[in-house]
Amino acid sequence: MSLETTTAERGIDFDPQRLDGYLKRILPDLQGDLVVDRTIGGMSNPTYFLRRGDWRAVLRKQPNSVLMASAHAIDREFRVLNALRGSTVPVPEPLHYCNDREVIGTPFYLMERIDGRVFEGFEMLGVASEDRRAMYDSMGATMAALHSLDFRALGLGDYGRPGNYFARQLSRWSQQWTQFRRGDDDNPDLDRIVAWLAERVPDSDTLALCHGDFRITNMMFHPTEPRVVGVIDWELSTLGHPLVDVAFNSQAWRMATDENGGLLGLPLAEMGIPTEEAYLERYYRLAGSSERMTTFHQVFAMFRGAVGSAGVAMRGEAGNGFLPDAARVGRKLARAYAKRGAALIDGH
Repeated sequence: MSLETTTAERGIDFDPQRLDGYLKRILPDLQGDLVVDRTIGGMSNPTYFLRRGDWRAVLRKQPNSVLMASAHAIDREFRVLNALRGSTVPVPEPLHYCNDREVIGTPFYLMERIDGRVFEGFEMLGVASEDRRAMYDSMGATMAALHSLDFRALGLGDYGRPGNYFARQLSRWSQQWTQFRRGDDDNPDLDRIVAWLAERVPDSDTLALCHGDFRITNMMFHPTEPRVVGVIDWELSTLGHPLVDVAFNSQAWRMATDENGGLLGLPLAEMGIPTEEAYLERYYRLAGSSERMTTFHQVFAMFRGAVGSAGVAMRGEAGNGFLPDAARVGRKLARAYAKRGAALIDGH
């Protein structure tokens, strides 16, 4: 693909020629034609692979139509990547940030392109069982390393707002659900979850740097070795309660393969995948965590997944989704998350 290929055919929502001119100004030593490819990920913040000669990079930008003022925080992503450089949590190296909307229509940043494997589901298709177990160990250890970081020493002491994290997040995501819903009967399970959570907000002052979307699709594994070499998509990162990451990461054990790549019903022992209990106990030990995940945390994670999926649907309905059927997929996932959350409330 080259710049002559139509941008619509490649799913590109900006003018590559304008980006080309900008890159020539900030990186004048690069030679060759610019090649831009849309990735299969980045459903919230569009993501592109860039190449010019031997130079490679990844571009992350805001969508052209931003639904929430606090969402799609490209500047926060760039900041946290800078803070984590050289830490025990592997991340791509941030290269350049641009807040000039005249270039491609929205703020964007460039980061290193890491060679590795990204999986669409927690079953990790095509991986040998012994490697799959090691990869789960690496994922859990990476999450524990993240939550063990001294975020103040990293310059992230102001990366989150004061006050009860769960109360703030419940308020924020409930407001988003009000905006994303199509009607009062759109997703009654989700309405039920919002009310249930509001009555059970825990009082905990535990605080850590959280990823916000710690799923298998945001882990990049070494091309041949069973270990994480990069954690990506930091859009929802903040200072918060680490059990939110834990609950979101462990949703896989309660969801089916067609529900965001879950594990429910699969022969886990044969596949080399640990039980949820074993996976969590190892995380607790590595993170030095004295708190344990409860039904509240599990339901809260399903709530977040449902609202986020409703946002994907709305972007699709507005013609701003990456997948042609983003609206349908988003609504389906929103209902699936809400159904699982309601089942947890009922003790199932």
